Amino acid sequence: MNEKIEFSTRLRQAMKDAGYPVSPSVLEQEFNLRWYGRSVSNQAAWGWLNNKAVPTQDKVQVLADWLKIEPEVLRFGEAVRKSVQTHRQRWDEGVGYLERETFDAFLQLPAPQRKLIREVILTFAKVHGDTAEASALTTDAKRGALIQK
Repeated sequence: MNEKIEFSTRLRQAMKDAGYPVSPSVLEQEFNLRWYGRSVSNQAAWGWLNNKAVPTQDKVQVLADWLKIEPEVLRFGEAVRKSVQTHRQRWDEGVGYLERETFDAFLQLPAPQRKLIREVILTFAKVHGDTAEASALTTDAKRGALIQK
């Protein structure tokens, strides 16, 4: 499925779940009641519902507030939200005070030093096999860019 089809499907379902008929007229009216910018047309609302367009993020926010759904779920779907939550949880559980202090110090370094420290860390991780991700990473010495094997 492409992005427009997936968004239209989620928007239609959110309207149904909120008790609204899936109609461009209803969408146009309800959206424009809450939107402080230039009104959207019935044609734009039709496009959102019929796989023709995805609104800008500020409009997605208004739609999400109206339909009582998280904006990221409306825009990208439930799978993306779960993925972000999993990564955030892993970060929160796996990183203690010392690591956070180290990351803060790292972020305060100038870019060339950050690049050098990054190279050292990836080399250690690759040698010690600490992460599967690190073993899949290599550095292109000429460009200094990260590439996938």
